[in-house]
Amino acid sequence: MILQEEVPNEDATEEDEEVEISMWEAIAWLAVLTIWISVLSEYLVNAIEGASDSLNLPVAFISVILLPIVGNAAEHASAIMFAMKDKLDITIGVAIGSSTQISMFVIPFCVVVGWMMGQKMDLNFQLFETATLFITVLVVAFMLQDGIANYLKGLMLVLCYLIVAASFFVHVDPQASDDD
Repeated sequence: MILQEEVPNEDATEEDEEVEISMWEAIAWLAVLTIWISVLSEYLVNAIEGASDSLNLPVAFISVILLPIVGNAAEHASAIMFAMKDKLDITIGVAIGSSTQISMFVIPFCVVVGWMMGQKMDLNFQLFETATLFITVLVVAFMLQDGIANYLKGLMLVLCYLIVAASFFVHVDPQASDDD
């Protein structure tokens, strides 16, 4: 028999925790770090062209394959840790949620901000990018439809990613070839 005194009171531990910073301090830090990341992103975008020339890599490969790997390293690490702990729902949520957030919010938001700044930016993707996106969505949907994960499905997804990376590496943008 469990006595009332033996059961730990979860509410007591939550009440005892002291807030480290106030809401306004958190908002101020968020604003400062957002501005700082914006400045660093400007340097990163300006360096892509030079890196493309010096490393002899296509700009599309750097932008679509390398930058997302580096930029989302923390998300990838957390997804791997959840997968190792056999928490597949959280792993899929991290992976698919990030992709959904980028495609449904960030890209349209960038188009609106570009319009306000007078920069030409639209959602008119070329056939290659559209076909790649469509095929990858189909592959992921087929892999996830039964809700079971195994090594073969993981291997097939990794190989699909390598095929997409190789295709962006060898793809020649029609607009870039017209400029030459």
